[in-house]
Formats: sequence, C-alpha cells, structure tokens
Amino acid sequence: MKTPTFQRGLLILAMTGLLAAIAYCGYKVHTLSAKEEALKLDYSTTNNISFGLLSINKWRDLVVASVSRQIQDFTLTPAEQDSLEKEVTQVLNGLVDKGDSLINAPQKSIGGKLKQLAYHAFVKKNRLHQMVPAFSRKLTHDLTKPSSKRRLEYLAKDKLEDLSQNIYDSSKNAQEKTIDSIYRKYNLNNDSAFQKYTDTTLAQIGHTTYTYTFIMLGIVAGVVGLWFLLRNQKHLHIPFYILSIGIALVLLLVGLTTAMIDIDARIKSLDFQLMGETIAFKNQVIFFQSKSIFDVVKILISTGKYDSIFVGILILCFSIFFPVTKLLSTGFYLLGQKKWGKSKLIHYFAFQSGKWSMADVMVVAIFMAYIGFNGILESQMGYLNHQSDSFTSIATNETSLRPGYIIFVTFVLFGLTLSQILKMITGTPSRKAAPANDNPAPPQDKS
Repeated sequence: MKTPTFQRGLLILAMTGLLAAIAYCGYKVHTLSAKEEALKLDYSTTNNISFGLLSINKWRDLVVASVSRQIQDFTLTPAEQDSLEKEVTQVLNGLVDKGDSLINAPQKSIGGKLKQLAYHAFVKKNRLHQMVPAFSRKLTHDLTKPSSKRRLEYLAKDKLEDLSQNIYDSSKNAQEKTIDSIYRKYNLNNDSAFQKYTDTTLAQIGHTTYTYTFIMLGIVAGVVGLWFLLRNQKHLHIPFYILSIGIALVLLLVGLTTAMIDIDARIKSLDFQLMGETIAFKNQVIFFQSKSIFDVVKILISTGKYDSIFVGILILCFSIFFPVTKLLSTGFYLLGQKKWGKSKLIHYFAFQSGKWSMADVMVVAIFMAYIGFNGILESQMGYLNHQSDSFTSIATNETSLRPGYIIFVTFVLFGLTLSQILKMITGTPSRKAAPANDNPAPPQDKS
C-alpha cells in the first residue's frame, strides 16, 4: 500500500514535470509570438501603402516600365501601315505644293530669279506628285525595318528616361534605406524573395505557436481533472495547490507579455489597365498594430499625459498586481504557520481581493475591442471594394485575436477554479457568513 509520503512525492514529481512543460511551452509561445510580431511589422513596413500605392517613385517606375514594354513591343499591322503610307503621301504632297508656291513667289534678287528659272527648266510639279507614292512606300518600309525600329526605340526610351528623372519623391532615399535594411536583416535581396519568405515563415510560426498554446491548454485541463480525482485526498491538497499556483503564474506571465490582438487593414489587390498594360498593387498595408497587455501599459505610461498614465496604472494594478498578489498570498496562507494565518493582509489578498482583480473584465474588454475594431474596419474597408472590366480593388480586414488572448482567458478561468478549490480545501465560509475578525488557520498536515 502506498504511503501518504510516497503519494505526495509522486504528485510533486508529476506536477513539477507539468509545471516545467507548461513553462517551456509558454516560453516557446512568447518567443515565437515576438518573432512573428517582428516579421509582421517588417512586412507591414515594406508593403505599407506609403511605399506602394501612395509612392510617387512606385508609380513612376510602373508607368515607365509599362511604356517601355509598349515601345519594345511596338509593331504596325498591315492596316496601320496603309494608313501611315497615306498620311506620309499627304504630307509629301503638301510639301511639294508648299515648295512650289515658295519658288513661284515674286523674286527681287538675281539669285532668286535664277533659282526660279532653273526650277521651271528642270522640275515638273506634276512629276513630283507622281513620285510621292513611291517615296511614301519606301519611307514606310524603312520605318518598319528592325534597324529603324531599334533606333526609334532607343530614342523613345532615352526621352522617357529623361522624363522619369524629373519625377521623383524627395523621401526616396530614406524609403529605400528602410526597405533595404529589412531585406538585409533576413539575408534577402529583393521584394519577391521577401514576400515568399514571409508567407512561408508566418505560416510555420503560426502553426507552431498554436500547437504549443493548445498543449498549455491541455496541461491546464489535465490539472483541473486531477484536482477532481484527488479532491478527497486532503494530505495532497497543499503541495498540489502550491504547484497549481505556479502553473497559474506561468499562464499569467505568458498572457500578459504575448500579443493578444492584431489590427490589420490592407488592400489585398488593386488592378487596373494603363495603356493596355495591367498595373497591379498587392497587399498594400493601410494599418497594422500587434500589442500585448504589457505593451499597452508601457505605451500608456510612456505618453507623459496624466489621463493616459492614470489608465495605465489602473490596468497595471487591477489586471496584473492584484491577480499576482492574490496567487502568491494563497500560497503564503497555505504554507505559513500561525503568524501567516493570522495576518490580515495575507488573509485579505487570499480571500477578499478577488473583487479588485479585473482580469476577467480585461478579457471582456479586449474581446469587445476586437469586435468593435473588426466591425468598424469591415464597414470602412467595404467602401474600397470595387470590380469592373478595367479596375478591380479588393480590401480586406485581417484583424484577429492572438494566442496571448487564449492563454490569458485560460488563466482567468483557471484562477477562478483555484479560488473555489481554495475555499474547498480550507473550509473558508463566504464573506457574509464569516465574522470580520475570524481568520481560519491553514489545514494541518497530519500525515
């Protein structure tokens, strides 16, 4: 038969293993979430609308590339060649008539009269008009030759390059340095490689992060189930509860420092036709933020504004200080001797501070903020959606709750469960039934 000491040692060993496992999973969730947030911030920077859809340099490069392709692919169809030949014929006939009228104008100088005499002697206007169609065909044929096309292409591109040099954004250098530094950070050379890397890496990180998150939830569910199985084993309650507090603290720490919500609004795709070419902008980020509760507190306090500092301190006290103090006080209460059991401060935080702990309120507040942001962005982004034959715009709202929120909700539920377990194992009556100066002593281990 297993002795109480052996059972207690076995329980401590098992719970220590679970505590180490959930701590490791929490560490992985925190580090992976931080890596994911950093990558998303870099992605939102390189794909920011100010570097793409609203960038003069980007538009200039797209237009120049489109026109260059049009010049390179320029060809004349037989119908267009016939039309060009007719236009050239008309112009040449006009030049003949114009030259004839100028020469036949009254001449006062001897040289002019000699030129007029030579013209009438050797040149026939009708003969020139008869020769025009042959010249037109020859000129049109020469214009369509590959060598002539190359010369024209060179001249057109040269003028286009001169024009593009006069169109620039004064912040171009700063933008290019920012984007290049991000590429170098991941040992990449261009935008397409970075986009491919981001898509693959974010998918992998997201899958791994949620795997560790669900393992943490499974451990908590297992601990709650174990409490149900051992509810009558009073000699195991104190070490079991102390180690359960450790698990709750891990959940709280990870929940506070891991991103809880991503606010992400972007133009997924914008395509339109320009000079027969398709101009496309992809994943143009309008706004992106990813924050944890601790990040929000730091931002509020660092603003320097009294109202923001006050709100930050309130969140710090009611969502961080009171939950941590309550958990630690219950541990001190169970482990302490009579002086701890009689301490009004420890007793207050262990049994009466629950009404000051607003962690559950924070859960609701974050969820309502998510609903609000999601609804507002869905409504506003809908105005950017448009589809026609020549123009297509698809705007998306990718706001989402992150693993930090799931873990924080798990902490709140686990904390409420531990509060009920504490009352059960100590036999503590409700506040209304207990006298104001009645401090129940912690249970004695008789094993």
